[in-house]
Amino acid sequence: MSSALDLLGAALVLVGALLALAAAIGVLRFPDTLSRMHAATKPQTLGMVLTLLGAILALRGDVHVWMLLLAIVFQLVTAPVVAQRVGQVAYQEGCLREDLLDGDELAAAELSDDR
Repeated sequence: MSSALDLLGAALVLVGALLALAAAIGVLRFPDTLSRMHAATKPQTLGMVLTLLGAILALRGDVHVWMLLLAIVFQLVTAPVVAQRVGQVAYQEGCLREDLLDGDELAAAELSDDR
């Protein structure tokens, strides 16, 4: 049973590391801030959570497991907030390619605020 959990933990760490690598490649390759933000938040967050879950399986019974669980909770709480703020600032500063947008919902919201 112990070796099965160790193998599962190692597999989770490996998958998490691959997702983090995919996120890093996406940040380098995507053309604008909003696309890069997508790559920097979703696969990076899932990769970190999987890596930490793998570490939790490897350290089961250790006192540091609670710290890893706390890191997962903070990651899940803070990543969407930071992504939202980065998206707002990128939009306000004009750091986006409008040809890549499907729609501009913030422009309509700003027009309604001006009235």
